[in-house]
Amino acid sequence: MPRDYYSTLSVPRTATTEEIKQAYRKLALRYHPDKNPGDASAEEKFKELNEAYQVLSDPQKKAQYDQFGTVGTGPGFAGGNPFGDVGAGLGDIFGDIFENFFGGEGGGRRRASRLRKGADLRYDLSISLEEAYHGTQAPLQFERVQACEACGGTGAKAGTGLKRCSTCRGSGRIQYAQGFFSLTQTCNRCQGEGQIIENPCSRCQGNGKVRRRAELKVRVPPGIREGTSLRIAGEGEVGGFGAPPGDLYVLVQIRRHPTFERLEDDLLIEKKISFPHAALGTLLEIATLNQEKAKIKVPAGTQSGTVFRVREMGMPRLQRRGYGDLMVKILVEIPQDLTERQRELLQEFSKTLGEEESSSPRGFFKRAFKG
Repeated sequence: MPRDYYSTLSVPRTATTEEIKQAYRKLALRYHPDKNPGDASAEEKFKELNEAYQVLSDPQKKAQYDQFGTVGTGPGFAGGNPFGDVGAGLGDIFGDIFENFFGGEGGGRRRASRLRKGADLRYDLSISLEEAYHGTQAPLQFERVQACEACGGTGAKAGTGLKRCSTCRGSGRIQYAQGFFSLTQTCNRCQGEGQIIENPCSRCQGNGKVRRRAELKVRVPPGIREGTSLRIAGEGEVGGFGAPPGDLYVLVQIRRHPTFERLEDDLLIEKKISFPHAALGTLLEIATLNQEKAKIKVPAGTQSGTVFRVREMGMPRLQRRGYGDLMVKILVEIPQDLTERQRELLQEFSKTLGEEESSSPRGFFKRAFKG
């Protein structure tokens, strides 16, 4: 026996399309499977509601149902699926249902998933070792795609606004039903935006975006290392209308320093001293990046290549307390242009070490400065 679709939706046979829609919406909310998990009777009732609405919401099917008490057997209908293709109407009502079912967020969540986030950008920032030590506020200048100022990013001429797409009824998608299964695809007319621009903005030609020069400052923290990428949220290119912008990634590069070599959090410096200072000992003062003087006592007999470590005089440890160390590598300079008197003194000194006179200068320096 054919079902009474009007009774299923609890509406009179004289009900208008809007009354049928409101009745279906109310009942579908009550019997939706997500609100009645595990309830087979509610699931069956929900299917019956869908079947009734798909017929009574379609003027042609409703007319045949009112005349013959069924659909699919009268003139103009082929056999097979009794419901045919359901257009955007069912998708629209389901959009309303999900919006209410999930507290008004369902439709917005689906629409947000269609919107394309703006592109991320990369900026190569070159700083000095001193700036890496102390930290800095680095100014950036670059070009990016931004929202058009004239239309506010809508793409429509100022004062005209956007028009709801009549094809998808603002949903951005077209839904097709096959029995109790439905398929959706992006609306070809509005390209999934749900809105149509009738009067394009003359400045951006309806695109809603323009390329502009951007200027901003980025905070570089003390102790930052070579190759670190700093993410600045929302400073990339603008996204689709209503979508979030991309991010800006600042890749830090540290210029080579004329004095110090960085080894992670430590600093290395090479310090040349003369042979007498290496032999007799000396006191060195080295200017550091924090404007202080590091004092190093070089003991007598220090060999070339010896490394002294000064604690807590290196780079700041990024996101940690304390500093790295300062390492001082001693290089003993060998004199090249000796005066006659200097040569005589060195030869006399060499003899005290038991050196052969013919090989004393060369043999002595070979031993004294090896390493």
